[in-house]
Amino acid sequence: MQVDFYHLTIAPLDRLLPVIAERVTAGGNRLLIVSGDADQRAALDRQLWMIPADGFLPHAQAGEADDAAQPVLIAGDLQAGNGARHIALADGLWRDEALGFERVFHFFDGDRIDEARSAWRSLAERDGVERRYWKQNDQGRWEQAA
Repeated sequence: MQVDFYHLTIAPLDRLLPVIAERVTAGGNRLLIVSGDADQRAALDRQLWMIPADGFLPHAQAGEADDAAQPVLIAGDLQAGNGARHIALADGLWRDEALGFERVFHFFDGDRIDEARSAWRSLAERDGVERRYWKQNDQGRWEQAA
């Protein structure tokens, strides 16, 4: 399984997450977006209605529609009511339960860097976990740093 750490330094989450969600669904997969913050979940829901500008990314918040039918589901916990095998941890908090998914996207900013480093180190000891660390360069482009 693969865990991608995204250190948000220039572009905010609401710009990156829709790109990731679009790529996941374009590949025929489903995505569960998790945040313990209800305000963040509502903001992400609004953002996903606007991106991509030339299309539509089907999604819903857990419990508001037919969860099982949603390619992208936004939830407060790790219950993939849509059968997702990919998960995005949007609130910066690492959850070991995410290792039950095939791929994890862990987004964090400077306020959560210590926790992200701790998660990075703990995952080094786990068999079958491939870690990748992504950071933004001065132009705002994503580069794999580890």
